[in-house]
Amino acid sequence: MSLLADNYYNPTTIIVTAIVLLLATGVYKLSQIGKRDPRMPPGPPTTPILGNLHQIPSTGLFKQFREWSKQYGSVFSLKLGTGNVVVLCDREAVHSLLDKKSNIYSDRPESYVYKLLTKGDHIALQPADKVWRDKRKVVAHNFSPKMLDEKHFRVQEAEATILLNDLLDDPKDFIKHVRRYTSSVASSIVYGQRGATYESFWGHAVYEVMEKWSEAMEPGASPPADVYGIFKLIPNSMAIWKRRAINAGKAMDEAWSEARKFVDKRRATGERRECIADQLMDEYEQKGWPFSEHSFNNLLGELVEGAADTTASHISTLILAFALNPQVQAKARAEIDRVCGVDRAPTFSDFEQLPYVNAIVKEGMRWRPTSPTALPHRVREDDWYKGMLIPKGSTVYLATWAVHHTEKYYKDEDAFNPDRYLGYTKLANDYAGSPDWENRDHYGYGAGRRICPGIHMAERSQWRIAAKLLWAFEISQATDPVTKEPVPIDTHAYSPGIAQFPDPFVVEIKPRSEQHIQKIREEKTNALEFMERYS
Repeated sequence: MSLLADNYYNPTTIIVTAIVLLLATGVYKLSQIGKRDPRMPPGPPTTPILGNLHQIPSTGLFKQFREWSKQYGSVFSLKLGTGNVVVLCDREAVHSLLDKKSNIYSDRPESYVYKLLTKGDHIALQPADKVWRDKRKVVAHNFSPKMLDEKHFRVQEAEATILLNDLLDDPKDFIKHVRRYTSSVASSIVYGQRGATYESFWGHAVYEVMEKWSEAMEPGASPPADVYGIFKLIPNSMAIWKRRAINAGKAMDEAWSEARKFVDKRRATGERRECIADQLMDEYEQKGWPFSEHSFNNLLGELVEGAADTTASHISTLILAFALNPQVQAKARAEIDRVCGVDRAPTFSDFEQLPYVNAIVKEGMRWRPTSPTALPHRVREDDWYKGMLIPKGSTVYLATWAVHHTEKYYKDEDAFNPDRYLGYTKLANDYAGSPDWENRDHYGYGAGRRICPGIHMAERSQWRIAAKLLWAFEISQATDPVTKEPVPIDTHAYSPGIAQFPDPFVVEIKPRSEQHIQKIREEKTNALEFMERYS
């Protein structure tokens, strides 16, 4: 008995036992990392420590979201180490959570890559703090329906006329012309500087910024450094994802610093222009600056980014769709010709009389959304949805592509069919703000408080250009000169990134008649004279 007692109280035995218990506890805790809380929405099976990390593709996550939704339901979850991700592929869930509870769902998740890229200064990705609210007020005021329909429409109409002339002169470079149009409209309104050509700074700089920005921020393109902090310790020389984000940030800073210099140089001579930059700078010089210089420069650049890049992508998508769907063009032209004839091109004042054009724009937004995963939200506190836990701090995705390509909501979902929107006579903002979630048109602009603040300008630009293109031109597939067969167009070929753009494709763009050509030429002089103030 004494021997047993001596062994029982042996210090070495106690230490070994303690170490074994500590190791067992550590192993158990490690095995729980990456494990889904059973109260959360279902999702793909997890692996210890990784969770579902190994299943996240480096690009094309939006299509994977759709596949998972088919397996695990329209609301499912993922685990990335200790982090929780909830994916919404369901209209009711989007309305119940992002819209009705936007007070707790309007934040953005922490993002190490975002901070490398923007230094924390970007309205699209920064948390819902005071700076974000102040920036959003600037956007909401300057891109409001009143400002657009009473003031900015003159720039949009003039540049649209110039775009039609560019397409007459050089139809093969239609993507360049579309990009110049959206960039010049945005730059004229924001900086008071137009892009007369795509090659000019104001005609293309925003696309160089957005290409790098989009690639760096695509979900899955970088390791989850916010969950596994060890990734932050990797030297830049060994981390292409870090260098990519830093280089994107440099491109952004250089572009928007250069744009600011243009404005400062002009203002130094005493010249003020009718633009957002001059208006804000006059106000802040009197009342004090609410933003740092870097944040203010980014704000002006963000206005151009939001107004130019995604709109150019959607217009290009419509051109692609027109080429493959001549029946859509014919139906739209019959409507447009009844209202406008050949005497004038459509203007936004014709909106109520051209509902099929509105249906076309909506279908383009649904069919190939520019941001197929949308930017993620973050929930500020524990929440529940239909008995499923959404833990505090969870990253919440509105899986735009998955919702838009769900048979439950859209029959024959991969077909471009504007008829599905017959009867949808209002703009997207009206449906986004409606409690009738079952009849929401699409989610191309997001949801809740994080809905795109440039929604009014973007939709007006898309509608205006779609209507004018259909009035002026016949758009068709190009013909191979050797085979005499139509040149195929891949409707799924889009650039990778968080904001996507159609890969280069070829079409034929021909004026509908000599009368249309004459009218387009007649309107060019007045348009150029008006835009001279921004040269």
